[in-house]
Amino acid sequence: MKYTKLAIFSFVAAAFLTACGSKSTDNTAQTTTEKAAPVVSVITAQAEDVDLTNTFTSNIEPFATNNIVSQTAGRIVSINAEVGQNVRKGQLLAKMDDVNLAKTRMQYVNDSTELSRLTELYKIGAVSQADYDMAKLALNVTQKTYQNLAENTYLRSPINGVVTARNYDKGDMYSMALPIFVVQQIQPVKMLINVSESYFTYVNTDMEFDISVEAYPDEVFKGKVHLIYPTVSATTHTFPVEVVCQNADQKLRPGMFARVTATFGTNHSVVVPDVSVVKQQGSGEHFIYVLNADNTVTYTKVELGRRLGNRYEILSGINEGDQIVTDGQVRLKNGVSVTVK
Repeated sequence: MKYTKLAIFSFVAAAFLTACGSKSTDNTAQTTTEKAAPVVSVITAQAEDVDLTNTFTSNIEPFATNNIVSQTAGRIVSINAEVGQNVRKGQLLAKMDDVNLAKTRMQYVNDSTELSRLTELYKIGAVSQADYDMAKLALNVTQKTYQNLAENTYLRSPINGVVTARNYDKGDMYSMALPIFVVQQIQPVKMLINVSESYFTYVNTDMEFDISVEAYPDEVFKGKVHLIYPTVSATTHTFPVEVVCQNADQKLRPGMFARVTATFGTNHSVVVPDVSVVKQQGSGEHFIYVLNADNTVTYTKVELGRRLGNRYEILSGINEGDQIVTDGQVRLKNGVSVTVK
């Protein structure tokens, strides 16, 4: 019996020691795992020439817009153009009631005849200088009045363009509330873009732009700087630039939404894979882990430039030749030691 009790005690003791040893071994393994350095992949940051390209949005506008109106209200005798019609400079678009024009024409003829008569008398000294000058002035006033009435009776297009609006019909009383016609010049068309002040010294009148519109998704139109505004907005820190496209085929129409792309030169910048960039949650800041000589990493803030496919241009924060982490950032924090694959 004593032997049996001793055997049982020995068995229990051995089991206890075995359990303790196993637990100790497990704790050691766990500690070793926790202290193992994170495994990361790194590459060397390289610099290359990056085009300074920027895309602006704008609406296509006619190069010029003219409202065809008469200076006085009256009845419209004829309408000679329709919406969508291309018209030439000087083409007759509408005719107003010409009663006043006819009266003024008669007055002009009479004044012209009277001046001719007084001119002959003035030559022989039968008319005073004052009467002669008065007759010349009267004819001059009548002539200008007649010309003005003619322009407002026979309404002509002042530009080559297309009729984009007609607000009256033949026989209507024109009330001056709306223009009779609206004519827009669409050869060329223009776009107004707001360019960042950082590009102010890059923009010149020889610069060309690529223009794309949703109506022709596979086509790129060419534009050129027509006008550079001389001041920069203190609010937006941009300055307006007027871009003109010749639009020979008239595909571009006023009101279309356009994207205007310009290249302002090149920058020699560091370019890194997008997987190396870590976005700080809750802010717009971006970081990259940089590998140090002692195999620790530094959490480095960077300023991103353009996105180039699956890469980013880095404007500041990373230098050419830096070793940057591209994989394994999840377990990293600033200053931690790592194992490089």
